[in-house]
Amino acid sequence: MPNDFNQHVIDEFRAGRGRLSGPFEGGRILLLTTTGGRSGAAHTTPVGFLPDGGERVLVIASAGGAPSNPDWFHNLVATPRVTVEDGVFTYAAEAEVLAGAERDAAFARAVERDPGWAEYQAKTSRIIPVVALRAIESGPPNVTGATSWGDGLKAVHDGIRRELGLIRKEIAESGPGLGAQLRINCLTLCKGLHNHHAGEDAALFPFIGSRHPELGAVLELMREEHARIAALLARLQEAVSTDGVDPGLVLPEVERLTDELERHLLHEEEQVIPLLDAAAM
Repeated sequence: MPNDFNQHVIDEFRAGRGRLSGPFEGGRILLLTTTGGRSGAAHTTPVGFLPDGGERVLVIASAGGAPSNPDWFHNLVATPRVTVEDGVFTYAAEAEVLAGAERDAAFARAVERDPGWAEYQAKTSRIIPVVALRAIESGPPNVTGATSWGDGLKAVHDGIRRELGLIRKEIAESGPGLGAQLRINCLTLCKGLHNHHAGEDAALFPFIGSRHPELGAVLELMREEHARIAALLARLQEAVSTDGVDPGLVLPEVERLTDELERHLLHEEEQVIPLLDAAAM
């Protein structure tokens, strides 16, 4: 892609916190910043990604089926430490090029979700690489561009909403079987949402409660909402873990989760965000 087109996508991605229009609308895109193998300069590129269970994400060096691997791939092979922007968080990651059966299984999952990957592979004699990006733990999450703690929480909520909307759409449009990658997408969402609520229960709610004891009943209600959502997550995990499950049986579980979660997010935004916005970053 031309650099000016890339820059337009990068600017729109950052301004919209991961939301894009045009051909990338509704897709899973991240910004990958690598170090130039020769120049040592930072280079940022929009790339599609696949969820991979929550511990890492996968990117595919297709270059549209070109004869050679893209520049960003050569860069991360030389310097595996990269920076990832997923629309909500910015974090350092370690890149690993998958090999053998692990690469083949990941690429097969990608093709199952989007046959376009197979078309790219058919256009080139090279084996298209699949790269895992594993986050490097380095302190609390960095919410990209957050202007306050409340703004950061809203960004996280909107990221959850966006991913859940993508999964609902994917399930509704799925064929007779759920598919391996769609199953992983669901399980990754479940894990991320569980971790988010566990963090709120362990840190955010006690922080607010210590400064606003009058909100004790409100915080307890939100903990109860977390428990109800956890039960719905368990139902969804059980449904998608069943071999050969009909997507028509999974979609109602996703819709129940969506309804309950949206009520909770709105409740939390109404009660918590004004308090966080009043605090210094």
